[in-house]
Amino acid sequence: MLKKLQIIFKILVIFLSSISISKAELLKPTSDIKPTEVVKIQLLGLQKNDQDYKDSGIEQTWNFAHPNNKKVTGPLDNFKRMIKGQSYQMMINHLSHTITMLGSSDKWAQFEVIILDKEKIYHKFNWQVEKYLLDGPLKDCWLTTMVSNPISLGSSI
Repeated sequence: MLKKLQIIFKILVIFLSSISISKAELLKPTSDIKPTEVVKIQLLGLQKNDQDYKDSGIEQTWNFAHPNNKKVTGPLDNFKRMIKGQSYQMMINHLSHTITMLGSSDKWAQFEVIILDKEKIYHKFNWQVEKYLLDGPLKDCWLTTMVSNPISLGSSI
């Protein structure tokens, strides 16, 4: 009996250690995810950018970028540099955010996003998502097509 328990314990330890070593699975677009949820997923990823592994939040955001947007931003490594650059770095590890829908149709939705960054400065963005209409794995998925440059709204203090 003791031998069996030792074997089970060893198997359990190996199993649990393999889970913690592997990369966490990022969410992928599906047609069930609504426009507001897409923005939330991206913002929560950026808010906890390195939670699962280095730049997992940026990669999560990339997963929900529209293919046309990816053509403009370039491959993932370029996208990472862009997000870490002067224009968008305040999104990484931000303290809080609010999402307000400005308008929508059955093909697009636009939001005002306000972020409180690590320095306790508010920034406003316009964030647009569109439904992908072409055939393929992204058909009918909501994806980000545009995020404006930030407008600083000043300090929270």
